[in-house]
Amino acid sequence: MAQSGSDNGLLVLNPKDNVAVAIKELPSGCALPGGGVVGAKHIPPGHKVAISPISKAEPVYKYGQIIGMASQDIQPGEHVHVHNVAYEEFERVGEQTGWPEPVTPLPPEQRATFEGYLRADGRAGTRNFIGVMPSSSCSAAVADRIARSFTPKDLEPYPNVDGVLAFTHGTGCGMMNRDYDVVSLHHTMSGYINHPNLAGMVVVGLGCEVLQTQGLCGFMGMGESDTFRAFDIQAVGGSRKAYEKGRAAIFEMLPIADKARRQTLTADKLMLGMECGGSDAYSGITANPALGLAADELVRHGGTAVLSETSEIYGAEHLLVSRAVSQEVRDKVMGFIKWWEDYAAKMGGSINNNPSPGNKAGGLTTILEKSLGAAAKGGSTPLVDAVPFGHAITKQGLIFMDGTGYDVVSITGKVACGCNMICFTTGRGSVFGGKPVPVIKLASNSTMYNNMSEDMDINCGEVVDGTASLEDKGKEIFKAVLEVASGRPAKGELQGFGLMEFQPLITGGVL
Repeated sequence: MAQSGSDNGLLVLNPKDNVAVAIKELPSGCALPGGGVVGAKHIPPGHKVAISPISKAEPVYKYGQIIGMASQDIQPGEHVHVHNVAYEEFERVGEQTGWPEPVTPLPPEQRATFEGYLRADGRAGTRNFIGVMPSSSCSAAVADRIARSFTPKDLEPYPNVDGVLAFTHGTGCGMMNRDYDVVSLHHTMSGYINHPNLAGMVVVGLGCEVLQTQGLCGFMGMGESDTFRAFDIQAVGGSRKAYEKGRAAIFEMLPIADKARRQTLTADKLMLGMECGGSDAYSGITANPALGLAADELVRHGGTAVLSETSEIYGAEHLLVSRAVSQEVRDKVMGFIKWWEDYAAKMGGSINNNPSPGNKAGGLTTILEKSLGAAAKGGSTPLVDAVPFGHAITKQGLIFMDGTGYDVVSITGKVACGCNMICFTTGRGSVFGGKPVPVIKLASNSTMYNNMSEDMDINCGEVVDGTASLEDKGKEIFKAVLEVASGRPAKGELQGFGLMEFQPLITGGVL
């Protein structure tokens, strides 16, 4: 990443770029590197300024990539944003020539370690909860009541249990697109029920909804056990009896869950989900590439890093699929993008109708610019597989999961895939939690970090401040992943976040 002009408050990220990024407010008349001055209006921090003439219909370059086309002539010193840049479609993905080899991990004895819960299936938990999940919104109140009834006094005899969580949601019935949504919900619920951070689960149904508890058990191929129970409110005689049955089931699970103990495990047991939300122009310069370096390091140690948000790699997909290890993986990613293009069109929208108002206020102009920054979370290692939303991940390395760019839904899918750690980059300031998985917050700029220090774990803004390098932050993130996986609370956990964010992907209307 080139950083010429930083003494003038500007970053030029690539020699090919015809815009620079303001790292502080640039007043009108301030000098530009190479000659020229800022125009009549000041440039806000994070926003772009032209450093060479750009004629109407010519590409605007940032990161050495096209982020849009000039909608009018732009002179050096002018603010470059939505008023003079437009999204236009162009060919990005060419033919593939050759396939990169997957990373060969370090030998086991050289891999980093953490303290986690080794489960019977060989996976590792980073937390040790018991869960309660409704099969639909119709049984959500009862599931929530069961979980909330467990007081600190109830849990005091079980110090190795982190708590009882309710994963309530607003779907499970009334679904128009049953062929897709019921299957997706089955995968999502199954992923949570079998998640290594959950030592036990109670599923509560109403009894007449679309997603039946018996159908879910059949999908998973499992029946009731010491750590899994499923029943319907109507069948057991009403909400009070269902509440009592669920509470009794959890009391039977608590001694079993309490037997778990943390032990030293190698980093190949970690699956890191990577998310960005409330992004700004610094996200693609600091937090996202720093997280990409941490992801590369985790893969080097045998672990798995999961990139997603199909609608927010749109515009950068050519960079991602060029790292696919096979035609099959490449085709999967491109198929996901085509599906979302068609889906958006059916809904009367467009996949390129992005960024959000907050993104634009932070300096992001087009989906191309946003996606190029977002894709940096994926680091530089080969892409070994691509999976549908919420489907179990079985390979190690860099994985792409299909899904929406909406943070709450996206992270729900990552947890269902098996992620036992989440890193979440933000420029505007997100306070998301993701129980049963800890979420490490990475701030892209120091102003927001200082303003929201109780919510942010790591300040990646130090990269543009000049007090740290991307490599420094990558190492800091990797170290934090190991520490939080070992039990150190993330800031969001200290705030108690994560109980309201379970939201499966639903693509159809409600009947």
